[in-house]
Parts: sequence; structure tokens; C-alpha cells
Amino acid sequence: MWDYSETVKEHFFNPRNAGAVAEANAIGEVGSLSCGDALRLTLKVDPETETIQDAGFQTFGCGSAIASSSALTELIKGMTLEQALGVSNQDIADYLDGLPPEKMHCSVMGREALQAAVANYRGEVWTDDHEEGAMVCKCFAVDEVLIEETIRANALSSVEEVTHYTKAGGGCSACHEGIEEVLARVLTEQGRAFRPTAAPAQAPERQRLAVGMPVMPTRKQASAPADQAASGPATAAAFAQTAAESSAQPTASAATEPTGRATAATSAAASAASSSDDAAEAKPKLSNLARIRRIEQTIEAIRPNLQRDHGDVELIDIDGKDIFVKMTGACSGCQLASVTLGGIQERICEDLGELVRVLPAQAMAKSA
Repeated sequence: MWDYSETVKEHFFNPRNAGAVAEANAIGEVGSLSCGDALRLTLKVDPETETIQDAGFQTFGCGSAIASSSALTELIKGMTLEQALGVSNQDIADYLDGLPPEKMHCSVMGREALQAAVANYRGEVWTDDHEEGAMVCKCFAVDEVLIEETIRANALSSVEEVTHYTKAGGGCSACHEGIEEVLARVLTEQGRAFRPTAAPAQAPERQRLAVGMPVMPTRKQASAPADQAASGPATAAAFAQTAAESSAQPTASAATEPTGRATAATSAAASAASSSDDAAEAKPKLSNLARIRRIEQTIEAIRPNLQRDHGDVELIDIDGKDIFVKMTGACSGCQLASVTLGGIQERICEDLGELVRVLPAQAMAKSA
């Protein structure tokens, strides 16, 4: 359960300035209804002084989105447009006496809606300054420029923090490497060290407690000995099956041999463990049953991230290299459903060590 301040609760249960402003002459819209987060900000601006006389909001999202929008309208009323543009997402969070880290993206959305409204008032086309950036997170359409700006503005230092502030990486997780590259570049420019395995590594445990699902091991964890994997959750043992078979068998046989041969086997195992990254990524061919289980486990690991935004994905069928899934909830009508499927496909290809296609269930009839 996230810890909300009393101010957040107050602005959620009794939001200020909810609804559209009559005679508004500035309108800013960000987000998407189909993806679960959208905000429409309306302002009444004095043409002579460019002072914001009134502000209102309409939002579709969680309680933090409502509270952040309410706080934003209270903050900017009475400000000039230039003063309002100086309001940061951290100012919104501070006004609310803090937001849970996982909900900071709501304050970022408020800041962008304000920028869009000011551009609308001035007759400009708001481009959000992101068009030149390469797409990093396909699930939530977050590009490199937005990630970089948010890292700089909020002194972020981990992938987890970037996800909390922008949602990038909160879907299939295939973009985490790209986020790390942006983090490493920005932190190096700032003279700070990027440590991928720092404190935020505890995030998967918090996620498990929140949704009641087992923690999925990373590739490094999957290479642990079979006896260690068996003592954890069943899914962790299944996920580590392939690596365990390749390392446990030589070790088991060595246990019955003389000490010298056992030592040699141990040395060989240690040498294999310290091989290059490319060799570590190599995956032996899976049996049909193990392959199906691996696909199921990968999808199960992705589902909680989609469920947080009121969507979901369900495995329907596997036909050779074609994997058919059904997108439900907010994901079923989302304009980004195709890129979400692409992200899921990338994650499954990585975990299987083979090329596959992830297709919507509707494609089954066409391929039959």
C-alpha cells in the first residue's frame, strides 16, 4: 500500500477547480484516455496582463492524478503565464506534501498540460520538445528526450526512479537497457556515477507484495545452482531450469569422484561462470514443455506492470514461432497496443533465445 499524505487525500476527496473553466482561452491536453492517463487543463487568462484568473481540470486516472491536477490549478491561479511556466513537477509534489515515488508521473503530466495550455493561448503548436528523441519505451511511448529532461530536472539515478516519473520501463521492461544508457550518459555529464545494481534493486520485492505474485528472477539469478533455485518460489525454479541443468549435472557427478576431479569440475564451472557476456547469453534448446513454461513465466512477469494501468495480457495459444495473446482492459483499445505487443515480443525473444512473433488473438482466424 502506498503512503499518501493527508494533503493528497484532501485534494483527492475534495478536489479544487474540478471541471472546465467557462470562457477559457487556454486549453492544454496530454495523455490518452485509452491508455489510462489523460488530463485536460483549461485556463482563463487576462489578455492585458497575461495573468491566470481561473483554472480548471478534467482528468482520467488515479487518485494521485486528481490530487496533482487539483494542486496545479491552485498553484498557478494569480500567476502570470511566465511565472506559471516556472512551476515544476516537484513544486506540485511539494504542494501536496509529497507523492509516492510510483506516482510522480502524475505531477509530470500536470506540468506538461500547463505547457500545452500556454502554447495554446499563444497560438503556438506545442511539440513537447520530444519529437527529436528516439523512442525508448514503446509500451508508453516515452522517448529519450523526455527521459533525459526528467533525469536532469529531478536528479534521478536509477531505472526505477525513471519509471516512477515517466512510466518508461513500466510495461514489458525490454527498454530498461535503453534507460540505463540515458542514465549513464546524463550522470557522467554531471560527474555522478551510475550504479545499475544500487538500492532500487529492491523494487521487484515491493511489487510482489503489492500484487501477490512471485518475484521473477533476473538472468543472473537464473544461473544459480539448482539446489538454491529449488528452495525459492516454484516459478523461480522453473525459470532457472535450463541453467540449472547445464551446471548441476557436472557438479553432481563430480561429488562422487576423487577430490582432484571434483576440484577440476569446480574450476571448470567457475571458469564457465566468468566467461564473456555473449557466452552467458547463449541458451540451450528447450523442450516443448520447458519452452511453453518459459513463455508463460515471461508473460506472468509482464502482467503486473500492465495491470497497474488497468490493462492485462493473456496467453491464448502457441503455434510454432507464433505466440497468440489477448490484450484486455485498457490495453484492448489502447492506441499503443501494437507497440506493447512489440515490447512483449522483444522480452520473450530475449528469454527464449530465439526469434518468435507475438500476435493478437484475432490473428488466429486469419492464419488458420
